[in-house]
Amino acid sequence: MASDEDARRSVDMLLGILDLGATDARTTEDIFTGASHPMPTGRIYGGQVLGQSIIAAERTMPEGRIPHSMHGYFLRAGDASQGLTYAVDRIHDGRSFSTRRSQAYQNGVPIFSMIASFQDENPGIEHAEPMPDGIPAPEDLRPDEELSDGIHPLSQRMLAERPVDMRHVEGPLFRDAGAEHIARQAVWMRLRAPFPDDPALHRAALAYLSDMSIQESILRAHGLSWATPGLKVASLDHAMWWHRPGRVDDWLLYVQDSPNARGGRGLARGRIYTRDGDLVASVAQEITIRVPAS
Repeated sequence: MASDEDARRSVDMLLGILDLGATDARTTEDIFTGASHPMPTGRIYGGQVLGQSIIAAERTMPEGRIPHSMHGYFLRAGDASQGLTYAVDRIHDGRSFSTRRSQAYQNGVPIFSMIASFQDENPGIEHAEPMPDGIPAPEDLRPDEELSDGIHPLSQRMLAERPVDMRHVEGPLFRDAGAEHIARQAVWMRLRAPFPDDPALHRAALAYLSDMSIQESILRAHGLSWATPGLKVASLDHAMWWHRPGRVDDWLLYVQDSPNARGGRGLARGRIYTRDGDLVASVAQEITIRVPAS
C-alpha cells in the first residue's frame, strides 16, 4: 500500500497535469498547454489526454454550462517525456448547448481529437440503470497492488505511482484471467487522497480514471491477461457521458462489459456508480487487440 505521503504526491501529480496553461497565442482557436506525467512505458496514458482535453474545452464555456458528452479518437501514441498543446475550436454556441472540438498536439501533429457537448443544467425526465446487486464492498477487497507479486517491475512501478486505489471484484488481470471466461467485470476505484471541491476537476479526473481497466472485459471473455505473451492492445476511440455529479475521492463502482469483438477490434462498455447507487457516467471504448496464434 502507498504511504499517505506517496498517495498525496500521486494525487497532486494528477492535479498538476489538469492545471493547463493559457497562452497569448491565438489563431481561430483557443490555445492551452499541458504537462505529461512520466510513464514507465514512455507512452502517454490515454486518460491523461481525455482529462486535459475536457478541461481545455470547458475553459471556453460560460459559467454553469457543463459537459454532458465527449467522443474522442486516439490518433497517435504520445510521448510522455514531452508536454502537449491543446487547440479548442468553438464550433457552436446555442441557447442551452455548446459544442467544442479539442485536439492535443505534439511535435506539430495531433495525437488525439475530441468533440464535446456542453449544456446548461435543466429539469427533465429521469431514470437510470440500477447498480448491480451482490457487489462486495471495497473494504472487503484487497487493493490491486497487494495482488501484484511476480509481475514486471515496470508494471509494479506504474501501480505504485498511479493516483487511484483500484480493487477488482473478480481479481486483477495481472497474471491470469481465472477459469471463468466472462465478458464482464466490476472495479471499485477512488483517488488515494482528497481532491479539491471544484466540480470541473472531478469531471476531468473521472475522464482520466475512465480509461483504466475498461479494456479488461474483452480480455476476460477470452481468458487473456496483461501477461499473455505477445498480446498487443491499443485504444482507438473513447466516448463518455456525464449523467450526475460524483466525487473521484469517494468510492465509485465501475461496472464493465464487452458486447462484441471481431476483426482485431473489441468494444467495451462501462457504467460508473457512486457507492449509494447513483449512475454518474457511462463509457464506451473500442480497442485493437492482437493475440498470437496458438
